[in-house]
Amino acid sequence: MVADRLTDGVRIGQLLASEVSGNEGRLRDLALADADPDVEPTADGALAYRIVRAVDGDAEAVEAGSGDADDARDVAEVYVQPDRVRIEFVGGDDGDGSARPAVAADAADEAGLRVRPKATRRPRTLVFVEDGAQVKRALPVLSAVVDAI
Repeated sequence: MVADRLTDGVRIGQLLASEVSGNEGRLRDLALADADPDVEPTADGALAYRIVRAVDGDAEAVEAGSGDADDARDVAEVYVQPDRVRIEFVGGDDGDGSARPAVAADAADEAGLRVRPKATRRPRTLVFVEDGAQVKRALPVLSAVVDAI
């Protein structure tokens, strides 16, 4: 049994980014956008990166910054706090994005992650990744949201 837990928000965010960008399975069309490699965690959470889905299937171009912003759809925003990461799944203005927060909430609850809905003009679901081991549990949540897009 592992005695130490990884609870550094920046490192958890890096692990999640690595899992998303290196995934060759159902998440292969996801990419990171607006990544801030020097992000400093704050109590309210600092935006570390956005997770987007390449519409034309070229996630590498979006991640490299050569893809057009119109060729990607927001899936989630990742915020770094001192001891955790907060993933915000935002309901989209597009016709297929309004179900994202509900899908994310159901999948995260099923994965055993802490979930909180946020009632805003564009509804959001907050999913908290509080430990490095929980990063793997966040991947099925992303998969469920991608399947719902």
